[in-house]
Amino acid sequence: MKIGLIDVDGRNFPNLALMKIAAYHRQEGDTVEWCNHFEQYDKVYKSKVFTFTPDDTTHIQATEIIKGGTGYNSFEELFCDSIQPDYSIYPMYKEAYGFLTRGCIRNCSWCIVPKKEGTVKPYRDIEEVMQGRKSAILMDNNILASDYGLEQIEKIIKLRYRVDFNQGLDSRLVTDEIAKMLSQVRWIEYIRFACDTMAAVAPLKEALNKLRKHGFNRRVFAYLLVKDVEDAYKRSQILKELGIVPFAQPYRDFSNNKEPLPEQKRFARYVNRKAIFYSTDWENYKR
Repeated sequence: MKIGLIDVDGRNFPNLALMKIAAYHRQEGDTVEWCNHFEQYDKVYKSKVFTFTPDDTTHIQATEIIKGGTGYNSFEELFCDSIQPDYSIYPMYKEAYGFLTRGCIRNCSWCIVPKKEGTVKPYRDIEEVMQGRKSAILMDNNILASDYGLEQIEKIIKLRYRVDFNQGLDSRLVTDEIAKMLSQVRWIEYIRFACDTMAAVAPLKEALNKLRKHGFNRRVFAYLLVKDVEDAYKRSQILKELGIVPFAQPYRDFSNNKEPLPEQKRFARYVNRKAIFYSTDWENYKR
């Protein structure tokens, strides 16, 4: 069979589902390629991660078109989830990509993970994810909430892998013992947390103090949810004072897929343009 793939979100980040689909079909002896809209295919797989990404509406010549992913409100398990991903379709990325755990113990109103995956559970071993690579982008949503996840971090330290938990760690779960462990991890660039509400500020400060107590001296990054702009601005200034790099994300209501408000988008642009953020306050930027 001739198989076509469409990464609806673009190719700025590897699509793990498409990599596994590619691996599965190649094992079956099928031809796999990025979909060329001028050619005929037996099957075309369209994967969309984000609900706000516009769909690809280009005409597809295929006997069967299969859509999947959170962006299509599709939460079922991938039919070939257990297979190792095929990295050849994204040759520009050298790190391993994957999950060690799935799910989250929190139930944040702006997050779709609990609905999609439920509470935290073991998923993969770090060596299985690495496939011989030395660094990995790990997409766990709350690895610190799992004993299995903590065991995996210990294994990462032992095997000297470089990692980035790109969804952020839960600062509320950083005990003194966990801080000591995290200080031994070889981070690719940042250790990441979230500061989505004012209630998250105190636990983040405590986690930072515990990390520094154990000699942690790497850069710290925090996701900054932008719902009430003035509240987000106060949090951004606290992060600036703490030496934490903020990344602002406008609030999106997944229940009705409404676009963020213009002021939320504008504030996010202000924070994420670091030369402006560190040299100009919000009031001056607005003027």
